[in-house]
Amino acid sequence: MVRTNPERRNALIDAGIEVLARDGARGLTFRAVDKEAGVPAGTASNYFPNRDELLVQTGHRFYERLQPSAETMDHLFTGPRTRETIAELMNETVGRITDFRTGYLALLELRLEATRRPELQAILTERVRADIDLNVRNHLDSGLPGDADSVLLLYLALNWLIVERLTLPGIFTDEQAAHLVSMAVERAIPAL
Repeated sequence: MVRTNPERRNALIDAGIEVLARDGARGLTFRAVDKEAGVPAGTASNYFPNRDELLVQTGHRFYERLQPSAETMDHLFTGPRTRETIAELMNETVGRITDFRTGYLALLELRLEATRRPELQAILTERVRADIDLNVRNHLDSGLPGDADSVLLLYLALNWLIVERLTLPGIFTDEQAAHLVSMAVERAIPAL
């Protein structure tokens, strides 16, 4: 197994994300990834010992590519301590995720595949749990209003809004989505 070229490995994983989003988990083959990445046949199989490892790596790569910017993190910790700041941050999050449409659709495919693969389910559960815990910890450490339950309610509400925006984009306009985010923040976080 070749693991000497990290750029090519990431390009293959990125191609895997595109294949997952377009063709679903059943369409994720080494051949499909090679074709999507524009590399010679057999390249992906040199980087990943099996399809399961490729599935796992696409999940990890989604989270790598979705990290908030330094500016967003700075705003979390230095912006005004208001519900409006939280709404701004939540709108940024929804926008960042919907802008990476294929990544989130690939993650949904991975979640569905995890219902049939206990090993993948364990890995995704660990990763998503760590992400939720980080979001709660960052929120509490930032001093913004609201508690851990507020963060969990926003996580659940906004994830479904993202699913709607990506799978049925005609349901809510950009303006309606922004209003829904503001409303979710107002309902999840008590006024001071």
